[in-house]
Amino acid sequence: MSNSTLPRDSSSRLREVVDRQTLRTGASLVATPVRFVGFWAAITLPFLYLPLLFVGLEGTVARAFLALVGLHAVALLVGHNYGESRSSARA
Repeated sequence: MSNSTLPRDSSSRLREVVDRQTLRTGASLVATPVRFVGFWAAITLPFLYLPLLFVGLEGTVARAFLALVGLHAVALLVGHNYGESRSSARA
């Protein structure tokens, strides 16, 4: 016989809730720095457009420019709600 005061179903339910909370906390700890990097990358990447446009979009420079635009789009998607998550935590 077990010394636990909780029935078996309650104990497994409690463990499930704790596991979910742990996953949410872990996801939040990972998501915040990723959003931070995405946000600041989205701000700074357009400054790299200027030298490429100045040189001209021919050959490998055109591919680099398209890759930069794609990277910028990804950074916008990743970092789009960085400020929202910080302001909701303050309120």
